[in-house]
Amino acid sequence: MSGLPGQSSPPVGSAPVLTKVDPDAPRHRVAAGPPVQKAPPAKRFGGIDAELGQHAVLSLIGSVSVAWLLYENLLPTSGAIGFWLLAYALFLGFFGVISATTLDREGVVDRLIGAVVSTAGLVMVAALGGIVLFTFLRGKGALANLNFFTETMALYGPDAPLDKGGIYAAMIGTFEQVAISVVVSVPLGIATAVYLSEVRGKLARLVRIVVEAMTAVPTIVAGLFIYALVLIQLGRDGSGFAAALALSVSMIPVVTTTAEVVLKLVPNGLREASLALGTTQWQTVRKVVIPTARPGLVTAVLLGVARVIGETSPVLLVAGFTNELNYNAFSGPQLSLPLYVFNGLRQPFDVAIERAFGAGIVLLSLVVIFFALARIIGGRAPGEMSRRQRKKINAQMAALATSTSQEDPR
Repeated sequence: MSGLPGQSSPPVGSAPVLTKVDPDAPRHRVAAGPPVQKAPPAKRFGGIDAELGQHAVLSLIGSVSVAWLLYENLLPTSGAIGFWLLAYALFLGFFGVISATTLDREGVVDRLIGAVVSTAGLVMVAALGGIVLFTFLRGKGALANLNFFTETMALYGPDAPLDKGGIYAAMIGTFEQVAISVVVSVPLGIATAVYLSEVRGKLARLVRIVVEAMTAVPTIVAGLFIYALVLIQLGRDGSGFAAALALSVSMIPVVTTTAEVVLKLVPNGLREASLALGTTQWQTVRKVVIPTARPGLVTAVLLGVARVIGETSPVLLVAGFTNELNYNAFSGPQLSLPLYVFNGLRQPFDVAIERAFGAGIVLLSLVVIFFALARIIGGRAPGEMSRRQRKKINAQMAALATSTSQEDPR
């Protein structure tokens, strides 16, 4: 084998020749590439880990201990509210200091904000749970009797025992008044939402301002409006229909606002595809937009019902009060659950107050049911199929594939 040009290869079988390396000779270094930079460690935000739990527990123990030492022993103060406010302020301070031992400034700020937000959520849930628990404990004696749901107080006084009388008349009045308000409010609310979202005429801005203003109007003002218009100007007596009109004044802006948001969530591609086929705007709204947004519109209606079902002040002004069962909402005074609760709490008898709390539990249950239905129905995006619809379509596709395979033996 020949070596490089100008050099001779050593003979085969000869010993290798060792050359002496001059230490002073310049050395050629291989140019190295840019230094590899290590990626910074990933920062973890949110969630609960062992370190976070340990820091929170230590901060809680330290804050409660220091607050007890300062508030109960060193400072001339007393009271549970002040104690827990001081303990919470100390907790945030300790939590930030302890977290700074393992986290940078950004991580400490994230933990402190997370602690404040979590505390606010826990306080709200605790307050709601306390209201529900207190109402249930005060009214559970009334709920234990079946007559509470099947009888009225027409034949009994407010001091009658719990096994006599009930809220049947109030339940009938509430259902009729809410049903009438739904019939009045839903078409107006959805039509207004369609005008604001789809038509966008010259008066859209004015209509939106009016709707937003109606949202902020107190319900007692709605009751006063119906009282002045129906009872004074038209000379009609108090009735369930007048109460339903007062509830509609408060329900229309809720339905309108929610329905407008839902209609805006419908993809514009569906509208453009429908218009490209030669349909009119009304046909697009009626056959494409509204069917696509149907679950959200149902949610808007349920939220509106949950908003007004517990209103007392408008019903008190225009519905009158009676213990008699009145199926006719258009004639004579009619009782409702909020009015029953209001009147029962004013009585100086424990049994009447307990019945009022029992009716309050029924109201709370109805509101929770409506909000739960709204959450379940409105959990899907506009146009998204439900599980039942997907199963139906899959079954139809499977049947079509089976029939096709039978027709084509290949």
